[in-house]
Amino acid sequence: MSALANLLVIAVVVIVVVQRQMRVQRLETERRFWLLPLILGALALRDPQLIDHGHTGLSVALLTAGLVTVLAMGSVWGWTVRLWRDADGTVLAKGTKATMAAWGGMIAVRVALYGIGSALHVHQSGSSLMLGMAVLLLVRSLVVNWRARMLEPA
Repeated sequence: MSALANLLVIAVVVIVVVQRQMRVQRLETERRFWLLPLILGALALRDPQLIDHGHTGLSVALLTAGLVTVLAMGSVWGWTVRLWRDADGTVLAKGTKATMAAWGGMIAVRVALYGIGSALHVHQSGSSLMLGMAVLLLVRSLVVNWRARMLEPA
């Protein structure tokens, strides 16, 4: 996919995920929460420009730093979601102000990594953002689903 297409996919995913996170929703722990991250990850890994072959070491280091960052941010994001059981035992979830702050922090870190890469003249494809989004969504979903399973039954 082209860089513009990657950015459009990422923007749509972010808008949909943030919009859904900030309203009360029923959490289904048996749902295939890994499917969207799997699709995004597969699309990202297909890009031969994921790594800048002119600056392989720096490119891999920046990609690794970005993935480690989103692992941490996905964990933080998963803990910012408010979870509770309804009277009928249904698990409900809603993002909080801390959820929005986690998004802001993640975006700031990604911009900083992009700036570092640009200063070092490392080409960074949109696929690295898409791969990061895949990891972020997967980790966040794992944390939220684990927390939901730990809730006391109603």
